[in-house]
Amino acid sequence: MTTRCAPMLAGLGLAIQFLTRIPLPIAIDWNDANRRWAARCYPLVGLAIGGLMASLAAASSALPDPLRALLLLTLWVGATGGLHLDGVMDLADALGSNTSLERRWEIMKDPQVGSFGILALVFLLAWKAALLWCWLALEAPLWALVVLPALSRGAAVALLISVPAARPRGLAYQWQQGLYWGDLALALLPCLALVLVAPLFGLLGMALAMGAFTWCFGRGMIQAFRGINGDMLGSAIEGGEVWLLIVVSSWWWCATG
Repeated sequence: MTTRCAPMLAGLGLAIQFLTRIPLPIAIDWNDANRRWAARCYPLVGLAIGGLMASLAAASSALPDPLRALLLLTLWVGATGGLHLDGVMDLADALGSNTSLERRWEIMKDPQVGSFGILALVFLLAWKAALLWCWLALEAPLWALVVLPALSRGAAVALLISVPAARPRGLAYQWQQGLYWGDLALALLPCLALVLVAPLFGLLGMALAMGAFTWCFGRGMIQAFRGINGDMLGSAIEGGEVWLLIVVSSWWWCATG
C-alpha cells in the first residue's frame, strides 16, 4: 500500500523504516519533503526506543542486574535490527586495513566481514552490556536511558548537516539535500519534553557530551575518508550510545559515591 499522507507523518514513517525493524506495511514516497521530515524525526524514534528500554528496566527490577542488562541489550539490538552494527563492522574493516583511500572504500563495500569488523562488533556489544550492568547497579536515572538513543540519532542528523558526503551519491548524500541547522533544532525539540521528569542541567550535560563526540567523529571521518556515508552514520549512532553510557555512568558514580 502506498501512502501520500502529510510530509510530517510520511517522514515519521520513513524514519521508523530506516532506523528500526518495526514493520510498517506501507510504501512511502521517497521525495525531498518526506526525507527532510524523516531526518527531523530521527531523535523522536530514538525516544521511542529509549522509552521501551526504560520500561523494560523498570519492569524487570526483580531480576539480577546481569540478566536485566542482557535483556536491555537484546531489546536494543532487536529494535534496530542490528542495522547500525553493520556500519560499525564495515567501518572497522576499512580503518583496520591501513591502506589507500580507494582500497578502504572497496573494503567498506565488500559484503563479507573481516576480522576487524568482528572484533569491533564483539567489543562494542561487550562494552554496552557491561555499561548497562553498571548503570543498573548504580541505579542511574531511567530518564537518561530514554534520552540517550534520541541524542545519538540527533548526532547523525548533525553529521548530515555539518560534514559533506564523501561521494556525491548514495543514501547519505540524498539525506543531506535540503537539510539545515534549523532542522536539527526541530529534531531535538521532543527531547525538551523530558524536562518534566529530568533536571535541565542533566539534559544539557548529555547534549554537550554528544556534541563533543559528534564533532570529533566528523573530523575523524573527514581525515580518513574525506566525508561521510551511511555506514559512518550508523557507526556514529552506535559509538555515541556507548560514549553517553560511559559519561552518564561515570557522572552518576561520582555523584553517588
